[in-house]
Amino acid sequence: MPDRSLEPHASSFRDPSGFVFFRDGVPYRQVNLSHKEDYEHLISSGLYERLSSEQLLVPHEEVDGSLACTDEAFCVLRPDVLPFISYPYEWCFSQLKAAALTTLQIQLLALDHGMSLRDASAYNIQFRDGSPILVDTLSFERFREGAPWVAYKQFCQHFLAPLSMMALRDERLGQLLKCYVDGIPLDLAGSLLPARSRLHPSLAMNLHMHAKSQQRRRGVAKQTVRRVSKRALRGLVDSLEAGVKNLSWEPTQTEWAAYYSAGESYSQAALDHKKELVAGFLEQVSPRTVWDLGANTGLFSRIAAEGGAFTVSLDADHSSVELNYRDALEREETRLLPLLQDVTNPSPGIGWANRERDSFAERGPADALLALALVHHLAIANNVPLERIAETLASWGSWLIIEFIPKSDPQVQEMLAFREDIFVKYGEDGFRVAFDRWFSIESEQAIKDSQRTLFLMRAH
Repeated sequence: MPDRSLEPHASSFRDPSGFVFFRDGVPYRQVNLSHKEDYEHLISSGLYERLSSEQLLVPHEEVDGSLACTDEAFCVLRPDVLPFISYPYEWCFSQLKAAALTTLQIQLLALDHGMSLRDASAYNIQFRDGSPILVDTLSFERFREGAPWVAYKQFCQHFLAPLSMMALRDERLGQLLKCYVDGIPLDLAGSLLPARSRLHPSLAMNLHMHAKSQQRRRGVAKQTVRRVSKRALRGLVDSLEAGVKNLSWEPTQTEWAAYYSAGESYSQAALDHKKELVAGFLEQVSPRTVWDLGANTGLFSRIAAEGGAFTVSLDADHSSVELNYRDALEREETRLLPLLQDVTNPSPGIGWANRERDSFAERGPADALLALALVHHLAIANNVPLERIAETLASWGSWLIIEFIPKSDPQVQEMLAFREDIFVKYGEDGFRVAFDRWFSIESEQAIKDSQRTLFLMRAH
């Protein structure tokens, strides 16, 4: 008998074809009877085997149908589990671009097998082993000759619009995806893009003309749908692919992207000793998952990843995350996921009832956190009291490797040079008092050739 006490996951309730649910912490996907023929074609056509073998679609196994939630079930799948769920507004430019090209590649392969993507949501893509992969097995429908691509508008709003704004106007405009959970409206994107964007053939057709077409159709009671041949549909996908490939963005050399390479904060001896201490603390803890908060370009994230931990490498600076991701691709790193994340304003829960997309905190806790050269930025640059920093970090991870930098450090002195020092509690004694409520100090080591101290703490 179906277990009606289970409910679809908060992110998986819109599709009548099926949904994701959890049983004893394990994710399952129910395929409803309404999607039976499309699912069977996905399997029998060889498309599932092709996509899963090329790591373009998350593999699954069919399990006992008694695990279903409702009487509507045709079958139940248990997909492979991903180590971390991320969202498009947390990706750097190249990650979003890679996700877009993967979606188009999947659509072309689907057409080869008599199917088509009925969803082209960026939220259906995740990163596994460093590469984008489709996670929604129910995104496919049998191809109908003459039917237009129903996911065309969605692809343009989720991928083409933000990518073009990031490439041609400002990379920070990708954050509009937080405001528009169904993708950035094309008329808004068109109004924000520079005039030269109309000279890009793909943008002219798939964004500007597409936006005008949408405006003309508003308020029209009945629309005539033009038949589209498979050849024309392939041409459309090719046009989108060419447009995405032609978009590029180069990171600027910000102070954060060059933080460790500039040699201003650490001498080589201090940096080498800090690496040694971090590696030693990580070996002592042996975490499976690590969040590196304020990771810059991932120098210490890689120490955690090389030690075997799946490491989410987080920074608010887009250039740093972009360089980190490019480096991860070049090194073929599979346990490192660079993401955009502002620790002072982490991703909130958004969507229906603020639950469709989990907040950053809800995707934890991690086994261990790295908070290196971070606390002084939070406490002094952002006026966050040490007590609040400690409380939040305790909720995000079980273990904490944290660096304390005193006021006498040149970097802190520079921060205080043009503002009044109102931070009377900011000192090592105040730091210990604030963190003692939430953590126990397991070890501490002074970093050679510096005034900085590295602590290993365990949350109470």
